[in-house]
Amino acid sequence: MFKYWKQGLAGAVAVASLAMPLTATAELTDGKVKIGVLSDMSGVYKALEGPGAVIAAEMAIEDFGGSVLGKKIEIISADHQNKPDIGASTAREWIDAEEVDMITALDNSSVALSVQGLANDKKTITMNTGAGTTALTEEQCTPYGIHYVYDTHALPVGTATAMVKNGGESWFFITADYAFGHSLRDNTGAVVESLGGEVVGNVNAPLSTNDFSSYLLQAQASGADVIGLANAGQDTVNAIKQANQFQIVQSGQKLAGMLAFITDVHSMGLDISQGLQFTTAFVWNQNDETLAWSERFYERHNAMPTMVHAGVYSAVSNYLAAVKETGTDDSDTVRAKLGEMTLNDMFVKDGKIAPNGSMLHDMYLVEVKKPEESQSEWDLLRVVSKIPADQAYISMADTKCSLVN
Repeated sequence: MFKYWKQGLAGAVAVASLAMPLTATAELTDGKVKIGVLSDMSGVYKALEGPGAVIAAEMAIEDFGGSVLGKKIEIISADHQNKPDIGASTAREWIDAEEVDMITALDNSSVALSVQGLANDKKTITMNTGAGTTALTEEQCTPYGIHYVYDTHALPVGTATAMVKNGGESWFFITADYAFGHSLRDNTGAVVESLGGEVVGNVNAPLSTNDFSSYLLQAQASGADVIGLANAGQDTVNAIKQANQFQIVQSGQKLAGMLAFITDVHSMGLDISQGLQFTTAFVWNQNDETLAWSERFYERHNAMPTMVHAGVYSAVSNYLAAVKETGTDDSDTVRAKLGEMTLNDMFVKDGKIAPNGSMLHDMYLVEVKKPEESQSEWDLLRVVSKIPADQAYISMADTKCSLVN
């Protein structure tokens, strides 16, 4: 589709024509490999990605050996402040002046869409680990954009399905009023309705609001079985804490955190969050491999990793592996190699990057433990079920990505 084979053939002919093989460094377009981590370093999403994403990227580079094709791997980071214009401006400067080869993190859907579009124009790979909107791999998919950890289609497949099957048939949404929240609400609503449930109402809340009282009262008055929180980070924490003050769960309604993180649970405490179910791509103590990596991360960050932190490590590691295997940092060649690879590390098993840019991998429905079940400060979740990749993500037969259909 992108004529990668022509580039590969041209490279092979060029090498064969030389009496002496090219040195590895000669294949780097600018003599180095540089990775940019663009995240919310100070706002509502700081805990779920933020500075921890930089640590995860640094760990990936160190574990890779610190260099690739004979050159030291460089890293740069910045705060996008949840503003698309700042995100795009930073990305433009990175690509044009700093010669950044790949940008990762991007934990805000509006920022992510803006950066992915700009990076596509400049033929730069983005490996989005933090934003959720399916538009990244659907209506606004690009040849260089990869959506790596989760999306707003995968999240409700686990959480909403479980809640509807357990009697939560009517839903009212409190929605973060921007691209991510709307996408999560719409995808969750579609799952609810496909299972015979109904959406009885919705209210939009500004990003980073501190007061959810009026929104919660509307949801409570709706009489819905489930109040779906189509938000994330500190917004989810604030909403759940205030719902507890209103005794909403104690009165018979259920709360669904459509995008929750272990850092949210830790912030709220088990007394408030126990029994909450949500969908995630990673559980830090799920097995020996995840445990060993997470303990290393904890030593640097003083918190266990979210699925996004683990995803940044995996994305950077596999990007560097593709550069090494192809002998170049040329975006077309590296992106083609990433599409061919089967990804296996502590974060993902048998992962594949689909033609629309979606990284297909298993997800997990988890439940927050009761206080008496927890064995340590961060022993907060138990895995309820695994959601296979072919159920979690939009199939290539159904995708709206113009690169596929």
